[in-house]
Amino acid sequence: MSNYSIDSLKEIAGGDPEFMAVVAKTFLDEIPPDLASLEEAISNDNKELAYQFAHKMKPNLEMFGIDVMKQITAIESWTKTSKSTDAVAPHIETVSTTLHKVFNELKADFHI
Repeated sequence: MSNYSIDSLKEIAGGDPEFMAVVAKTFLDEIPPDLASLEEAISNDNKELAYQFAHKMKPNLEMFGIDVMKQITAIESWTKTSKSTDAVAPHIETVSTTLHKVFNELKADFHI
């Protein structure tokens, strides 16, 4: 079972396989560094930066139908609190694990 929705991608690309591959490659170019920055911001308790990266990633995660929106929203909410990084650790763990699976699936599916 895939961790992203090919249907969402097909709809956006109008079924154009070349455009789908471009969108997948762009996702793979942008999201891994954003995820790394998000993880680093959380580990450094930099809530402002964590919010920016979580928020920036949302449209791409939605576009690919990746089921981590609850966790991303929880991370955004955490940035508005005084809670420690422990409170957000399970959320970033789920996001990270899921996205690494998606990265591998996209590379395999689009031969990137």
